[in-house]
Amino acid sequence: MTKIGIIIGSTRPGRLGAQVAGWVHEVSAQRSDAQFELVDLAEFRLPLFDQAVPPAMGGTGGPETQAWVRAIDTLDGFVFVTPEYNHQLPGALKNAIDFVCAGWANKAAGIVSYGVAGGAGAAAQLRQMCGLLGLADVPAQVSLHLATDFENFTVFAPSESRARSLEELLDRVVAWTAALEPMRSARAASIA
Repeated sequence: MTKIGIIIGSTRPGRLGAQVAGWVHEVSAQRSDAQFELVDLAEFRLPLFDQAVPPAMGGTGGPETQAWVRAIDTLDGFVFVTPEYNHQLPGALKNAIDFVCAGWANKAAGIVSYGVAGGAGAAAQLRQMCGLLGLADVPAQVSLHLATDFENFTVFAPSESRARSLEELLDRVVAWTAALEPMRSARAASIA
């Protein structure tokens, strides 16, 4: 079965991403067209990217890095749950993305962003990165605003319209992931 990872893109104490990712996981668990799993960056405890040999040239890093790369390799697609810090992608997510090279290719990705402006800046940066990594980012997006989608800016309370937007995003991620499967299979066969 197709496996989609829901990546929590923040490691900051008190982050809201765990609430948002939990909602994405809860909604996705009602589906039968793919298997969805939470992937929490905080659990990997990745160091700051400082490898002398980058992943594109065969660098593998230490045990934490290798566990992260293996986790990404086992997934067929992704839903990134990302906050926006200073109108940009969080450093922890950018750092984690840099540790992986081939594991992103020929997979689909959706973006659920949140912040004061709905995470628009972070989502835009993530889309640019996806293109460069060979990740097909779906056009559907869920943008959550701290003032309207969170009670007192801290407790996530999604509206029904947000749930419909999430369903559309999940539909596209699953469809695009399936469409890219022949490319992933061909690549795997060429490596074997």
